[in-house]
Amino acid sequence: MKLINIGFGNMVSAERIIAVVSPESAPIKRIITDTREKGLLIDATYGRRTRAVIITDSGHVVLSAIQPETVAGRISSKSERDTIEECSDEE
Repeated sequence: MKLINIGFGNMVSAERIIAVVSPESAPIKRIITDTREKGLLIDATYGRRTRAVIITDSGHVVLSAIQPETVAGRISSKSERDTIEECSDEE
């Protein structure tokens, strides 16, 4: 299982992430409100401003205080490292 740091030592499984989006649009704000009512919202901002909304395949929504670009970069850099490690293991 690959874990991605989403700030303050919190981790999310990279395989479960469907989307990483900005919280500014009205549809995303509705998603946050709906998941909060269903009890599926995880607030990992530690009281700071929400900058990224992570949507998972289980229906959970995770709020993060780091930028969506940063989360996406951590996902892609981790998968690139894993690919390099897998290639070197095969040799």
